[in-house]
Amino acid sequence: MIQGAGSNVGKSVLVAGLARAYARRGLTVRPFKPQNMSNNAAVTSDGGEIGRAQALQALAARVPPMTDMNPVLLKPETEVGAQVVVQGKRLTTVKARDYAALKPQLMAPVLESFNRLSEGADLVLVEGAGSPAEVNLRAGDIANMGFADAARVPVVLVGDIDRGGVIAQMVGTKAVLSDTDAHLIRGFVINKFRGDVSLFDDGYAMIAGHTGWQGFGVCPWFADASKLPAEDALDLRGARRENGLKIAVPVFSRISNFDDLDPLAQEPSVSLEMIAAGQPLPGDADLVILPGSKSTRGDLAFLREQGWDTDIFAHVRRGGRVLGLCGGYQMMGRAVKDLAGIEGPKGVAPGLGLLDVETVMTQDKHLNPVSATHLATGLEVRGYEMHKGETFGPDCTRPVLDIAGRQDGARSADGRLEGTYVHGFFAQDGFRAASLELWGAAPSGLEYGAGVEATLDALADHLEAHLDLDGMLALARSGL
Repeated sequence: MIQGAGSNVGKSVLVAGLARAYARRGLTVRPFKPQNMSNNAAVTSDGGEIGRAQALQALAARVPPMTDMNPVLLKPETEVGAQVVVQGKRLTTVKARDYAALKPQLMAPVLESFNRLSEGADLVLVEGAGSPAEVNLRAGDIANMGFADAARVPVVLVGDIDRGGVIAQMVGTKAVLSDTDAHLIRGFVINKFRGDVSLFDDGYAMIAGHTGWQGFGVCPWFADASKLPAEDALDLRGARRENGLKIAVPVFSRISNFDDLDPLAQEPSVSLEMIAAGQPLPGDADLVILPGSKSTRGDLAFLREQGWDTDIFAHVRRGGRVLGLCGGYQMMGRAVKDLAGIEGPKGVAPGLGLLDVETVMTQDKHLNPVSATHLATGLEVRGYEMHKGETFGPDCTRPVLDIAGRQDGARSADGRLEGTYVHGFFAQDGFRAASLELWGAAPSGLEYGAGVEATLDALADHLEAHLDLDGMLALARSGL
C-alpha cells in the first residue's frame, strides 16, 4: 500500500508507474484505492464509475477498469456535502460531518472489493488517500491505516521533497501514529526531487535512522507527468501559446470530468486557457468550452457570480463558438429544473439561453460507454455518458451525435453553439483533427493515446532506474 505523508505527494502517479513496471515484468497487477474523493470519474466495463486515476492505473496495469478498483468514491456537490458512490453506484449524499457516522458501514464493501480484486492477481497496488498523519480522522478509517490494518497490507510512505520539510513529514508522521499503525509502515520513498539526488544522502539516512523504516529510494522529478490525465481539479493545467486557436474554459467550483480537455491542451495549434474564479473570459477567444459539473445549478450560479455569463454573451455576439459538455450543455439551455431536489434544494434555475432546450433532472444516472456517429463530420466516435437529467427542446432536432439510433445533444441553426452529454471523444485522433479543422486550426497529427502509453512506459523506466522495485515487490510478497 502506497500512502502519503501529505496530500498531492504523487501517490497516484507512482502507483501508475509501478503498475506498468510490474506488468512489464509479466505480473498480473491490479490497482486499488479504498476511498477516493474526486469529481473526475471514469465509466467501467461493468457499468459503474470509479476515480479517473484508478482508470489510468488500470490502463498502466494493462487490465480493464472495474468498480472494485475504487469501491468508495466521494463526489463533492457543495462545500459541505458529497455524493457517496459505493462499488460503482450512488448510495447517498451526505454532509461532511455526517460521513464519519457512515464510514464504519463502508469497510465491509471495501474489503469485499479488495478480496475479489485480489483473486487471480499476482500483485495489488493499494493507494491511500490524504495522509495517515490526520490521526483525528483515524476512527472508522477506510482510506489509510484503517484499511491497511483490516487487510493486513504493508505500507510504504511517500514524502514530497519539492514542497520542503520532507524529514519532518516522515518523522512527524511516525511520531503521531499509534504504535500499531506505525508498525504497518515498512518502508519509505522520497518523491519529486530536483537536482543532484546525492545531496539528500544525509537526509535520507536521518529518516531511516529516526523511523527504522527501509528506504526504497529517492525519485527525481518526472516532468512528463503533465502528459497524463490529471486526477484533481487542483492540478488543472492549460497550455497557453502565443498563436493558434484560443480556447477558454471557465473553471467551475464543481468542475468534473475535466480530462476531456487534456488532448486539446497537447495540440501545438491550440492555446487552452483555464480561467480561474475572478478572472474574465478573454475577449479574443475563438471557442469557449463549458465543461462538466457535479452540480449544474450550483455552478450556473457560480458562473454568474464571476460575470462569465456577460463574457459569454459578448463572445457569442462577436461570432465566437461555444461547446457545452454534459453539465455545460445543460447550462446552455433555457432552464435547469430540479423539482425533486436531486442536486440540492428543489427549484428551477434559468440557463444561459444559448440553445432552445431545457433540462429536467432525473434520479436515474446514465453510466454508459458510447459508440456513436458525429453527425457534422460522419466520423465514428467513442466516449462515455455520466449524467443525470434529460434535455429536450427544438434545438435537439439538430443533434450532435447519433448513438445507435438515439440522438444526443443540440446545435444552433448556424452550428456555432452546441452541446452534448458524451465525454471523452477528443481523445480520438481523427475526430480531434476534424474538429480542429472545423474550428479553423491546423491538426498536428498528435497521437494522444499512444502518447499516454509512451509516458507510462517512460514513467516505469524512471521508477526502475531510481527506486528499489525488487525490494518493494519482496515486501508485498512477505506481507506483515
